[in-house]
Amino acid sequence: MSSSGTGDISANDAGGGVAAAVEATVDPRLFHPIGGLGMVRSVEEKRRATNIVLAVPSGGHPDEHALISAVTEAVERAGGAPAEIQLVAMTSDDELALQARLHELGRSGAPRGSPFAQEAGPGATPDGRHGAQGPVTRHHPFSEKGSPTRVVAIGSGKGGVGKSSVTVNLAVALASLGHSVALLDADVYGFSVPSMLGITEPPSLIGDLLLPPVAYGVRCISMGFFVPEDQAVIWRGPMLHKALEQFLVDVHWGTPDYLLIDLPPGTGDVALSIAQFVPSAELFVVTTPQPAAERVAQRAAVLARQLRLPLRGVIENMSWFTGDDGHRYELFGSGGGKTLAQSLGVALLTQLPFVPALREGGDIGKPIAAVDPESELGALFAALAAKVVELGPSRVYRSELSVR
Repeated sequence: MSSSGTGDISANDAGGGVAAAVEATVDPRLFHPIGGLGMVRSVEEKRRATNIVLAVPSGGHPDEHALISAVTEAVERAGGAPAEIQLVAMTSDDELALQARLHELGRSGAPRGSPFAQEAGPGATPDGRHGAQGPVTRHHPFSEKGSPTRVVAIGSGKGGVGKSSVTVNLAVALASLGHSVALLDADVYGFSVPSMLGITEPPSLIGDLLLPPVAYGVRCISMGFFVPEDQAVIWRGPMLHKALEQFLVDVHWGTPDYLLIDLPPGTGDVALSIAQFVPSAELFVVTTPQPAAERVAQRAAVLARQLRLPLRGVIENMSWFTGDDGHRYELFGSGGGKTLAQSLGVALLTQLPFVPALREGGDIGKPIAAVDPESELGALFAALAAKVVELGPSRVYRSELSVR
């Protein structure tokens, strides 16, 4: 057994099915197999128990219960005796090695030569500080042509159309379909995603890397984790740009199937930054049925076309309210989503009813797509997620937006 954190397995178990299963277990918060992360100290199979020693960061694992459950299930599936798991603290060298490995895995999505691989400066560490290792390249992990992650930006021309509620429930619905999903709350001034997902814990840290909290299968980062809810964010454009860059670069996202970005309403700095950082992003526009909202939503669509972000579809929210008498009442008019979709030459993907449970679920951190998927609205979100998947990724890549 090694004490250097290399993840060696006891000699009597080398190559064994149970040991291999333990090594292949994906950490629920680091998103990679624990063997490759150097977390497996030993696996010893006995008649009545499988004794496993795992090394975790000295400050604690961000979700020890989920890690233990994942390893226990892996041992059970491999046919081993019940797992008895001991967690030990990593040494400082172990933690540095883990941090370096996570940076390496993050960089694997943006090879050298990628237009979004930025030099942080002479002698800089991955977060831009200086160290003894020489120049280190910072990477935007979702920016390059071959990224396996599909980036879906959800925007609107104005506030109050339920864009964040749609984004959160779409993310949960995609996760329910079995996809790995990340959600970036880019509405820096009006952040609301963490409360809608019921997340109260802050991100964890390993060295200079943030580990996003996870709820309902969705990993999430937001300004709401760093600013008190009753405090205003008063920033100019360059500070917003830097914050969004850090959310992309300094967060260990893993390699999700989908990254959803909840854009702020309107056509300001954040949309420009997202187009620059993630040129492969696709835009879905949320509107409400009334003509005034449809006309305002046109502006977001025009901006997207100016930035060459591919428009993929329109989502109409608050389309009707079903009263106790069973009648549908169009409280906000009708036809806005269809008109917008026709004018943009894209599909109207869904019409979502005005349902109090959607608002209530957002208030208490229980998205309707998770807690009531069989309801009318829950089923519509599931169908919307299936349509987004069916559309497939956009093939457009804009090299002219590269950072020099």
